[in-house]
Amino acid sequence: MGEFELIHRYFAAPELQQSRRDVCVGIGDDCALIAVPQGKQLAVSVDTSVAGVHFLPEAPAHSIGWRALAVSLSDLAAMGAQPAWFTLAISLPEVDEAWLAEFSRGMADLSQRYGVALVGGDTTRGQLSMSVQVQGYVTQGAAWRRKGAKPGDIIYVSGKLGTAAAGLRIAQGLLSKGLPLPDLDALNAEDSVFSESDRAALKAYLYPEPRFDLISVLSSRVSSAIDISDGLLADLGHILTASGVGASLDHNRIPCFNHADMSPESCSQGALSGGDDYELCFTVSPQRRLELEVSAEQSKVSLHAIGMVTAQEGIRGIPESASVGFDHFKDKR
Repeated sequence: MGEFELIHRYFAAPELQQSRRDVCVGIGDDCALIAVPQGKQLAVSVDTSVAGVHFLPEAPAHSIGWRALAVSLSDLAAMGAQPAWFTLAISLPEVDEAWLAEFSRGMADLSQRYGVALVGGDTTRGQLSMSVQVQGYVTQGAAWRRKGAKPGDIIYVSGKLGTAAAGLRIAQGLLSKGLPLPDLDALNAEDSVFSESDRAALKAYLYPEPRFDLISVLSSRVSSAIDISDGLLADLGHILTASGVGASLDHNRIPCFNHADMSPESCSQGALSGGDDYELCFTVSPQRRLELEVSAEQSKVSLHAIGMVTAQEGIRGIPESASVGFDHFKDKR
C-alpha cells in the first residue's frame, strides 16, 4: 500500500472529517483552510507521542490512537478553549492494515465525541511515533493562562491523582506475565476480568479523557490553570514559576488514587509525581471560591482545594522525599 492510498483509506474517512462549517478545505490539498469564528482567538498546541516513551508499544492500537489525540486535546481544555480541528503526522515502521484500522478507529471514536475534524497531516516510514497538533478557539481575552496566580488564591485539582500512574504499573505487570493489554470494550464489559479499581486505573492510562466538562464550571473564575501531564508538583510548579509565586499545600487534602496493592506512601507519591492523569490544576481567588464550589456541585464534578498560593516562592507542605515529576531529558519511563 502506498502513502496516499494509506491516507485515503484510514485518515480521510468521514468519521475523522466531521461536518464542520468552519473547515473550508481539509485533507487533499497542501494546506487546510479554516474559518475562525468572529470574536474568537485561535488556540494551538502540539504533542508528540513516541513508542516506549509516551505509550506502551504493546498497547491496543485503538488505545494508541485515542491517547495520541487525547493528550493534545487536554492542552486546549487547560486553557478553556473549545476543540475544533487537528492534524496528524505519523511515522510507521511498516504498513500493518489491521493495526492502522484500529488506530484510526480509536482516534475517530474520541474525535467524534468532541466534534473535532482531522484536516491534514503527513505520513512517513520510521520508528512508531505520532505528532498531533490541535486547534480550537476561545473568546478573545478569556483564555486561562499559567500566569495569573496571586498570593491568597486557592489551589484546586480535579479528579483523583495518580490514577494513570497506577494504570501504567498494572499494564506493565500484565505484560510481564505475557498477557495482552485490554481495549476499551474489554474494560467496559460487564463481565470484565478486572476489578473496578484496576479498570479505572487502566482506563485512565490507556484512554485518558480531556476535561472539557470543566470549562463551563470554571468559566471566568480561574486566575491560572494547567493540565497535569507530568505530575502535580511539576505542573503546579509551572504555574508558580510563570506567576512568580509559591504554594503551601495541605498534603492530606490531595486526592490520591487508592489501590489494594499500593501502600499509603506509594499512593501519595503517585498523586504528587505520577504523570498522565490529564486532570486540571488551577487557582481561584478566595472571593470566588463559594461561587465555584456551588457551580461544581450543580454540575456534579469533583474538585478539591489542596492549598494556597503564597508570596514566598517554592512549594511547602509536602514530604521531603517527594520527587518532582517526569523530565524527558533527565528521566526514563
